Amino acid sequence: TPKPDLTSDVKAAALTGNSVTLTCTLNLSSAGWKFYWIKDTQSTETYTHSYTFTPVRVSDGGQYKCRARRGNPVYYTHYSDALWVNVIEYPKAVVSIKPDNHVFRGERVTLRCDIRGGGDTEWTYSWNKNNKTLYPDRTTQECNFSPVTIDNGGKYTCRGRRSSDSQSLEISDALTLTVSDTAEPVVRVSPLSWLTEGDSVTLSCEVKHSSTGWTFSWYTDVPYRDSQGSLRYRTALLSDSSRGSGGSYTLSPVTLNHTGVYMCRAERGEPVFHTQHSKPRPLCVTGESPPVSLIISPSRTQHFTADSLSLSCEDQRDSTGWTVRGYTHSETLYSCSSVSGSTCNISSLSTSHTGVYWCQSESGGRSHSLNITVHNGDVILESPVHPVTEGNPLTLHCLYRNTTISDSGADFYKDDSVLQKQTTGEMTISSVSKSDEGFYHCTHPERGESPKSWVSVRASQSVLKLLSSVVAASPYMLVTIILAVKCYRAR
Repeated sequence: TPKPDLTSDVKAAALTGNSVTLTCTLNLSSAGWKFYWIKDTQSTETYTHSYTFTPVRVSDGGQYKCRARRGNPVYYTHYSDALWVNVIEYPKAVVSIKPDNHVFRGERVTLRCDIRGGGDTEWTYSWNKNNKTLYPDRTTQECNFSPVTIDNGGKYTCRGRRSSDSQSLEISDALTLTVSDTAEPVVRVSPLSWLTEGDSVTLSCEVKHSSTGWTFSWYTDVPYRDSQGSLRYRTALLSDSSRGSGGSYTLSPVTLNHTGVYMCRAERGEPVFHTQHSKPRPLCVTGESPPVSLIISPSRTQHFTADSLSLSCEDQRDSTGWTVRGYTHSETLYSCSSVSGSTCNISSLSTSHTGVYWCQSESGGRSHSLNITVHNGDVILESPVHPVTEGNPLTLHCLYRNTTISDSGADFYKDDSVLQKQTTGEMTISSVSKSDEGFYHCTHPERGESPKSWVSVRASQSVLKLLSSVVAASPYMLVTIILAVKCYRAR
């Protein structure tokens, strides 16, 4: 009695989703035979010597035998030797992108196709972009773009094919590579950009739309003399920049000399890809006795467009070597075009001059910073440029661009609440306290509303002198004195 030979077209474990064909071969004439396929106690009959599972499932795995029969009376062959069919869940192809899914023109980008659950099997790889074949047959898992261009952006998929028998996996899920033109780092300040000596502040740097793999460097602008001896400024790496490589740079405690502008830059990858510098971000620190004062003429924080303005650095000892620095609301550093000594003259103001200004020396000295607002409307508020001392009077005026307009009085507001209604366009607080600190503005019934200005109130010198003298005499009373000052300022 003949014995058939049972074989499979898949030599290794079959992968679900593919097909497996079993063949029952007889060394006899093939005419008239029917074939039985036996798995466990179940059997299936076919009129052909092959049996195909498509798509094959894990439940199709097991031990198989075959035999054939023909004629009447029926003639049976022997059973074939048993054949084990092993079916496993197909490994999954997964796409990953380094350094990030969102990259920038000029970076080196690596796409990788990993076969999860593929073991030590050898694979070949094919890549698709936006559902079109990109690379049909590669022996390496990785696909590199160096440098990456805008055109390289798109949805990428890959699939693996087993080298031993060409069984293919399903296509991976799509992963989108986004390529932007320019990497833009941004500096943020917490808690505030306006500080008092002794405070702590943290600057943080992040790259818009991307957060993976960056390290950061920190910069400020420093003065230097050009070949003609003129004072200029350049961007320089902070000496302790490495403290902020993780994206946060902390100053604690701040001093007056920390006033200035700060920038960051990010890098990642191999070879290293550098972003441009961030836009400058100002830090403004106030102290008790700066070495120089910024004097504004006319002496007010708000000004009309087309008016003239003078900013001067005045030092009781020597005002040479000081320059006026500015940071405008358009996030740019201001460079004065008309300079006379340590004075900056602006002949015609525009709203682009709105910003914060200070004096800076070659040696790194700083003045207090002052806000200047340039308004294109018809009403501005005249308020003190410098802090008002507790106990002193505070006078505010509502000024009008066209002084020929009849004065119908003005309403004055503090923190958006009506404070006083005056027929004279002027209001006075006879003795200010810390509670009077806040944002003030005025409105005119015909001409409109002024911008808001911050009025700062500082402790009186008598309290400060009392504190210093008592602490010098008895340091152990420090806590008591501090509490007394807090109570005084809260009156």
